[in-house]
Amino acid sequence: MKASFVAEKSITIHAPVEAVWQALTDPEKVKEYMHGTTIETDWSVGSPITWSGEWKGTSYQDKGVVLAFEPKKTLSTTYWSSMSGAEDKPENYYTVTYTLDGNDTTTTLTLQQDGNESQDAADQMAANNWGPVLEGLKAVAER
Repeated sequence: MKASFVAEKSITIHAPVEAVWQALTDPEKVKEYMHGTTIETDWSVGSPITWSGEWKGTSYQDKGVVLAFEPKKTLSTTYWSSMSGAEDKPENYYTVTYTLDGNDTTTTLTLQQDGNESQDAADQMAANNWGPVLEGLKAVAER
């Protein structure tokens, strides 16, 4: 059975929702804050999504499926990492959901990722993995 502890991280971005949404979904912007990752999808619900690149000299291709795509509101995908060591099967996929709430000047972006083994692991994932990603996204959106 998949663990149910959820990593959650929110960040306030001094940019309109439109700019944050673009940073979240535009492949060229994603590449800027996700270590050069190339993201490919058509953003249709049910469509595949891949993230590929190189991390510390090792090539990777992570994958998932788009679960929700509500422009300027919600983006949700499944996610499996080729570098995780876990077998590529449904129970090893996480669900990652981004929720945006904002106006013409400020946006709060909240990320949730399920499937963590404990609350401590979830908290570490939020701080050590998603925290830097969201900080990078913030820098891109605020430019």
